[in-house]
Amino acid sequence: MNRDRTIQENLGLVHSCARHFRGRGIEYDDLFQAGCLGLVKAVDHFDPERGVRFSTYAVPVILGEIRRLFRDGGAVKVGRGLKELSLRATRLSANFSEREGRSPTIHELADLLGVEPEQAAEALGAAQMPVSLTSTEESGGQIDVGVESSDDKIAELLSLKQVVTELEPRDRSIIIFRYFQNRTQTETASALGMTQVQVSRREKKILKELQLKLS
Repeated sequence: MNRDRTIQENLGLVHSCARHFRGRGIEYDDLFQAGCLGLVKAVDHFDPERGVRFSTYAVPVILGEIRRLFRDGGAVKVGRGLKELSLRATRLSANFSEREGRSPTIHELADLLGVEPEQAAEALGAAQMPVSLTSTEESGGQIDVGVESSDDKIAELLSLKQVVTELEPRDRSIIIFRYFQNRTQTETASALGMTQVQVSRREKKILKELQLKLS
């Protein structure tokens, strides 16, 4: 598993976790930064040979770091050095994006900053703005699902969102229409240019695939 890539690709997972704690008296930036620390820990300690998905392992670790904020008084202790590094990271990342037409990887950002990748990840986390992990063209925006506050329930639903984003575009649209937008099979078929029978058959196959991925 590529450490830098895994951290960068799962920043959206941190946002998904942090959103569940909004409105509880702690700034979102602090929630997100704590979650980033949890993500780095999860990446460093994840063992793929255990046979579990990374997101399934990472969510409790991320949530643990966020919950630590509430136990420690609600603020992430950010030193002046990290704040300055965060400002440099933002500036250098913007310059890189303008020059190369893409955002730098964490490893590339670390090279630009002259620091270790873990420090670059923390700096990026301190400056990162909220983004939607599950925004799709088919759904027209972010998928928000009301959940209970238990860690197990949050982990279960975030894992579901993750596997849905990995589906082929048409299959993803079927699941979004049917289970996130509560459309009937007939309405889904009309939107996708399919027959109701085709939607029904494909839906059954997709659900079986999702069960296997989540098991």
